[in-house]
Amino acid sequence: MNKFTANFFRFVILLLLQVFVFNYVQWFGFLTPFVFLLFLILLPLETPKTAQYIMAFVTGFIVDAFLRTYGIQSFACVLMVFFRPYIILILNGFKSLESGVNPLPGVKDFNWILVYTLLLVFVHQITVTTLETFQWIQWWRIVWTSVVNTLFTTFLILCFEYIFYSKK
Repeated sequence: MNKFTANFFRFVILLLLQVFVFNYVQWFGFLTPFVFLLFLILLPLETPKTAQYIMAFVTGFIVDAFLRTYGIQSFACVLMVFFRPYIILILNGFKSLESGVNPLPGVKDFNWILVYTLLLVFVHQITVTTLETFQWIQWWRIVWTSVVNTLFTTFLILCFEYIFYSKK
């Protein structure tokens, strides 16, 4: 299976899971996992920037359509993809990654993948929570909800990565 087919298959499966399963998971009234972010996290690093932004926007737009969040997910996904190269650069000690290296288990170690996923998911969650709340008076709610959702979503994403990744 070539990379395009694998990424398209991952895109469809994760969006279907998000739309029909995880959008209905809501613990304690605010804890909702966003596993569709795994698609954006695992995009090949050599993908052109324009294509990454378009894929992020389309992914967020589809989730927005089902959640009726009016562009919040789209904006958060595009912002997450914007910060992605900077996070990778910082995690690699300000050295660029070799061509063809992807942030997958077996290619990078667990700590690298954990911090990479945690930071990207936090960028998405803080953006979504801030835009949904839209009141700086409730800054404690924004921070609390973002941190808890980030930890829960990161845990699920790491579980998906390590369960479904196969070394070839």
